[in-house]
Amino acid sequence: MKVLLDTHAFLWWASDRGRRLSPIALAVIEDPETDVFVSAATGMEVATKVARGRLELPGPPATYVPSRLARHGFRALPIEMKHTLRAGSLPDTHRDPWDRILVAQAQEESMPIVTADPVIGQYDVDVIW
Repeated sequence: MKVLLDTHAFLWWASDRGRRLSPIALAVIEDPETDVFVSAATGMEVATKVARGRLELPGPPATYVPSRLARHGFRALPIEMKHTLRAGSLPDTHRDPWDRILVAQAQEESMPIVTADPVIGQYDVDVIW
């Protein structure tokens, strides 16, 4: 199984080994058969929040995010043209551009999103929580 982590799910996993994740989300991420992906959009969202003082990390985003991907065996998911075109054509259900990219990536790559955000579930995408 392949899954895409929403930014908060990635940060919660990386910071406290998933204590704030639901039991179902935690089980999916911990399953050795699951390929866990983190979008490049998450990197931008994390860096932007740190720069604006809305998020604190134990190190700079440029080293923190890649080190956590490597530590946990997560794979980076690049943003491709097909993702941006899909994101731009989605209904305005969610105004957050990072979440719209994640929804588009999940749709294009046929993978569910691990998220606690109920608005994401209003799109045609499978949600794990």
